[in-house]
Amino acid sequence: MSEAIVITGARTNNLKNVSLRIPKNRLVVFTGVSGSGKSSIVFDTIAVESQRQLNETFPTFVRNRLPRYEKPEAEAIEHLSAAIVVDQKPIGGNARSTVGTMTDISSILRVLFSRYGEPSAGYSFAYSFNDPQGMCPECDGLGRRLELDLGAFLDEELSLEEGAIRFPLFGVGTWQWQIYARSDTFDPAKPLKHYTDAERELFLHGQGFSVAVRGKNGTLNKVAYEGVADRFTRLYLKRDLSELSGRNREAVLAVVSEGVCRSCGGARLNAKALASRIGGHSIADYGAMEVTDLIAELGRLDYPVAGAAVAALRRVEQIGLGYLSLDRETSTVSGGEAQRLKMVRHLGSSLTGMTYIFDEPSAGLHPADVHRMNSLLLQLRDQGNTVMVVEHDPQVIEIADHVIDLGPGAGVHGGQVVFEGPVAELTDTLTGTHLRRRTSIKEQPRTPSGWLTVEHASLHNLDDVSVRLPVGVLTAVTGVAGSGKSTLIGQVFVAAHPEAVVVDQGAIAVSSRSSPASAIGVMDGIRAAFAKANGVKAGLFSFNSAGACPECEGRGVIYTDLAFMDPVTRTCETCEGRRFNAEALSYRLRGRTIAEVLAMTSEQASAFFADAGAAAIAARLRSLVEVGLGYLTLGQPTSTLSGGERQRLKLAGELGRTGSLYVLDEPTTGLHLADVEALVDLLDRLVEQGNTVIVIEHDLQVIRRADWVIDLGPGGGRHGGRVLYEGPPAGLGEAAGSVTGRFLRS
Repeated sequence: MSEAIVITGARTNNLKNVSLRIPKNRLVVFTGVSGSGKSSIVFDTIAVESQRQLNETFPTFVRNRLPRYEKPEAEAIEHLSAAIVVDQKPIGGNARSTVGTMTDISSILRVLFSRYGEPSAGYSFAYSFNDPQGMCPECDGLGRRLELDLGAFLDEELSLEEGAIRFPLFGVGTWQWQIYARSDTFDPAKPLKHYTDAERELFLHGQGFSVAVRGKNGTLNKVAYEGVADRFTRLYLKRDLSELSGRNREAVLAVVSEGVCRSCGGARLNAKALASRIGGHSIADYGAMEVTDLIAELGRLDYPVAGAAVAALRRVEQIGLGYLSLDRETSTVSGGEAQRLKMVRHLGSSLTGMTYIFDEPSAGLHPADVHRMNSLLLQLRDQGNTVMVVEHDPQVIEIADHVIDLGPGAGVHGGQVVFEGPVAELTDTLTGTHLRRRTSIKEQPRTPSGWLTVEHASLHNLDDVSVRLPVGVLTAVTGVAGSGKSTLIGQVFVAAHPEAVVVDQGAIAVSSRSSPASAIGVMDGIRAAFAKANGVKAGLFSFNSAGACPECEGRGVIYTDLAFMDPVTRTCETCEGRRFNAEALSYRLRGRTIAEVLAMTSEQASAFFADAGAAAIAARLRSLVEVGLGYLTLGQPTSTLSGGERQRLKLAGELGRTGSLYVLDEPTTGLHLADVEALVDLLDRLVEQGNTVIVIEHDLQVIRRADWVIDLGPGGGRHGGRVLYEGPPAGLGEAAGSVTGRFLRS
């Protein structure tokens, strides 16, 4: 059996004929600036080929239902093992997904209660809020109910003809409205406040008969009558609102109120399941406990199943998430917490000889949590697995058995291996240089020009927090995961200052149809400039509209699904990959076609549009250069960008907005040490231009260069929510109980 994975001539994305020998059963860290080719080699080459070959071992029936992977561009990829990928994709926002369901610990507790709960509710599924036999019948297992707010839904002063139903989907002229206003059931000119009690009851909740509704051409259509309140509830509150379009969902949410289910009190389960007890606690009580407390509680039970639950819970605690509860919805956990929850799934595995691939597992983690995570990576390696990590964090790089550094730059300037070997020998590359550089703490912070205050904040785990945030400087809000940073700034502070330009961790649109130009909002301007110069419609210069190549429909490539074989993608011969039809390509702006402009880098395009007199477009494009993305072409699909590039693309889009208050949630996510330095330079420029900048951040490089620091803690969950320090970064190292201060000192 080979001791190395061998790659020969890899050319995926920006890789330039890369050949590598990656040692097996080692912790291998891939480094390099954002866009240097790390993800292209690890995910788009190694992981894709491993999963593609693994899928080929399944029967045709199964293969046809698995994801399809196209063979990566490489001469040879040899000695692969089965790959398990832990990426940075969100873990989902379904209201039925919790920490307990995601980690499968809830299923262990259900077995525990089905065997030892008194009185028994039945088999394990009788304790599941996602099963009809266990869920609360009132809220369908969600723990909360959306109820129609009649005050928002109806205007009692108006008649049906005057628009008494405020909900636009039931508004004047709609089919729903006609059931009540055009069926001779009610006087359409009578204000609702004058309805008798019987009329009001019929209007809201009537049923059991049919009415004839006059159509536009005078025909009568018979429909079953249903009161307007009951009809709204059936159509919109008995379904998953996420299935609605954005506009319709907003319309529904405007006329409903949300509250804890009165029947189950938010526990999600029916009365029979909640009545079952072990040691005086229901299964919902266990779900509401913090993991650390639940370990202690279950440790008192002399049942084998309880021991299995404790073992699983200890893995969650070991990874630094002991402050979470099992009933916490996964949609509410931070990016760093989500990343670690994914890791928990694999920690109890007894598989060996696997390849585990992690995409920046330190993302969103405090330095103290990175230390914990490192021990887990080493644990997976020591079980006899190959562990590959795409990473920027110095703490992770330093524990590597083998480092592969990509570069020297990003995009077209990268795609080469600039170093491979032990971390001790990583010295001369950009990564090596920054690993050994230490940013000094700012000695002379800027003087605030005023203060913004938060008074007595108690949301979630905040413990009556009052803080002052300085105006006109760079403030870093720090603390371990779960300490209350995002609650304090992202929710309480931003709610009080809606004028703030917020750059959160939400993902940008990623597809083959979106591009850097569309992401920062300049495509309309570019199309308008071409249209004005040539006297034609702007839609002609869109590959998603009238200008699309008819053969590839504006994709630039032809994708062929060969059913039971691997798919094939080839460049469109009609447009030669340019995505536009012949007519669109016949028009020019200052001698360039639309395809040639979209092939320009943002740096080139900024100069091009400045010379063309399009100052607004040039200014927006300069924001891409400012965040270090000057090498990206305007038309490059966002689906090909790395995580760090997407984060900076989102920031570039926000820099174009006019604002004097910026709030950024972990803007260094996915950034190389050199990119972090450039980012802080950008934040400094924003401050020098008269803005106030607040960053929620773990990166010590950012904290050292801030003017003001607010540190929360000391721990996460109920162990956090207190302000440990407010002041210049130089004093944070002496703050009592501050984990951030301890790492800043070291």
